Amino acid sequence: MLSTQDFPGEATAQTVVLDVEASGFGRGSYPIEVGVALASGHTACFLIRPQDDWTHWDPAAAALHGITREVLANRGRPVAEVAAALNDLLAGAVVYTDAWGMDSSWVALLFERARLTQRFRLEAIAGLLDDEQKAVWADCKSRVRAEMSLTRHRASADALVIQQALTRTNRLRRGPRRPRALSATSPE
Repeated sequence: MLSTQDFPGEATAQTVVLDVEASGFGRGSYPIEVGVALASGHTACFLIRPQDDWTHWDPAAAALHGITREVLANRGRPVAEVAAALNDLLAGAVVYTDAWGMDSSWVALLFERARLTQRFRLEAIAGLLDDEQKAVWADCKSRVRAEMSLTRHRASADALVIQQALTRTNRLRRGPRRPRALSATSPE
């Protein structure tokens, strides 16, 4: 049921990250793929077969993720199966996303249509970042993506990029203390 791949991470016991690819953005859009980067560094990815009334399709979004309607029809899993698998994998966990506003609504739609209660909490990764991390976040994600030679936006790969960027920017917090400049009133 799970499509899990092992990517060597930089550390173990990392933050769990979720990413969603969708049919488009805004009203009428729906989730088509959910990817998770687990604390172990493993990833799980689920293609979702659209519901009959999920018809919105944005060519610009499709150009980003490269997933076709045909692939979803042939290889996508029913919403109830994907929601149950996510609950099995993430039950009781706090899971982070870097696009909480969109991803949380798509995950909620998935669980609503599956008629299941979501058993994990989805939070914004921005709440974990301090100002120094936020200042380098976009650049760090780009570097991780380049180092991993990723050119397409797919959910599990994106989740892993986010997880690795968080691991790297967390080092800013744990890095060596910078000496404070002496002021005119400081004892030497």
